[in-house]
Amino acid sequence: MTTAQAGGHHTAPHGPDPSEVAIGIRGLTKRFPVRRTWGDVLRHPFSRETKTVLSDVSLSVRPRELFGLLGPNGAGKTTLFKILATLVWPDEGGATVLGHDVLLEPGRVKRVLNPVIPDERSLYWRLSAQENLRLFSWLYGLRSREVDVRIGEVLEAVELLDTEDRMVGTFSSGMRQRLLIARALLSRPKVLLLDEPTRSLDPISARGLRERLRDEIVGRQGCTVLLATHNPDEALGLCDRLAVLHEGRLLATGSGRELGRLAGDHRYRFWTRSSPEPGPAAVVERMGLQLGESEEAEDPGWISFEVDIPGGPDQAARLLSALTDEGMQVSRFERIEPSLPDLLARIVTLRGGGGDG
Repeated sequence: MTTAQAGGHHTAPHGPDPSEVAIGIRGLTKRFPVRRTWGDVLRHPFSRETKTVLSDVSLSVRPRELFGLLGPNGAGKTTLFKILATLVWPDEGGATVLGHDVLLEPGRVKRVLNPVIPDERSLYWRLSAQENLRLFSWLYGLRSREVDVRIGEVLEAVELLDTEDRMVGTFSSGMRQRLLIARALLSRPKVLLLDEPTRSLDPISARGLRERLRDEIVGRQGCTVLLATHNPDEALGLCDRLAVLHEGRLLATGSGRELGRLAGDHRYRFWTRSSPEPGPAAVVERMGLQLGESEEAEDPGWISFEVDIPGGPDQAARLLSALTDEGMQVSRFERIEPSLPDLLARIVTLRGGGGDG
């Protein structure tokens, strides 16, 4: 199949040294036809309307990196996953996985990459966990003498080893989700695509799976993980770097802290003893800052204030000094970590649904 047949203009990714890139994406654009009613088809039989779900997306994921994709439903995350998994062809641009072109070398890509997209219907519920994995190990072409050992390894990696003989139909949603990850690990992929892997898990199981992702799958097995998530703990606490997608456009990439700075996150909160007016407000205003909301602290006689400090840590230190110079007792002074929804909303507002990523 030629590149033209594979869905439009194809541009081979270029840029960083291939040895330093596990996933390279350059200028990916994908459009889908808009579904039309029969009446519209009859009135305008030759009309063709499309919707762009990915627009000129470019990014690079490093080997053994745990990289997060953020964005609301419809942002383009699933389409990006399908292109990398060679299930969908882009209209423009290109992508490589460990140096293999997703359009020109789909067979090589499939040997090094596995997607885990939540779909419990792809498991055989009347078979046990072990029987499910044995079936797929045959499909993956594993040698018969290594199948039992490998099944034990992947079940242990997702903490399902003691359930290998149970029918999958008796599993909870979270257990089936972990079994899907175990199935993807059977062929020892170098790149793993995970679509909201902890969505069906309780908080304790989700924390355990995140630890295994970091320590076992990325750390010990050396896998590169591209993770689509809406979970703040995964996005801000687990991922090395993040990319924000909105309406098919890449708005920003960076660590959680870098994205917080990009979004203009300068909010701090400090706790001081209640004092007569003008109190903290006068000190804050002298520094050209604006005091935000206040609330009574749990300890009687103390009150907390929120303040926006664009100058960052240096200006925050000067404010703290000014407060104590005025004789005010300050028990705590800390930066307010943004919630994930707040962070996404600020980046979308800042970049206006566009940006150069």
